[in-house]
Amino acid sequence: MKAVFLDRDGTLIHDRPGHYLSRPEDMRVYKGAPEALAKLSARGFKLFIVSNQSGIGRGYFSRAAAVRINRRLEKILAAAGAEITETAFCPHSPQDGCPCRKPSPEMGKRLVKKYKIDVAASFMVGDKLIDAEFGKRLGVRTVMLGTGHGASQAAKSGVKPDHRARNIISAVNWILKNEIQD
Repeated sequence: MKAVFLDRDGTLIHDRPGHYLSRPEDMRVYKGAPEALAKLSARGFKLFIVSNQSGIGRGYFSRAAAVRINRRLEKILAAAGAEITETAFCPHSPQDGCPCRKPSPEMGKRLVKKYKIDVAASFMVGDKLIDAEFGKRLGVRTVMLGTGHGASQAAKSGVKPDHRARNIISAVNWILKNEIQD
């Protein structure tokens, strides 16, 4: 089974610096993201959202609020034909030292084992270097976006993604061109 792991904030939805999304009605999905992800679903990719949600650990919003936001996003994507197989998130702040927080690959490893994912045929897409590091440590190919924090992260040193894409639409097109055929 091949998969695409997706960061949430700055990758699929708009991420305002210094703002912690706490209400589903404030969520804004990037234009074209649902349709782009639907192409991946149609090609047989399982889609997973893997996200750090430190706002929970910092007390800005509850775990229940994060779940409501994720459900709304999943419904919007599903309406376009993009089925999210599972959404996983780390609710801890960076200071908590949680082993499931990206860039640790633990969230991904659990999903790989649970769904028997072929990492060699899979990808990670995100807007931060920690997303690229997560993907590399998981053993999947990585795409870093120019949306969200992508522009500010591009100049930083660290793990180099396999590809840089302007947005999720460009990332999906690159994945479809570079997927391993069965």
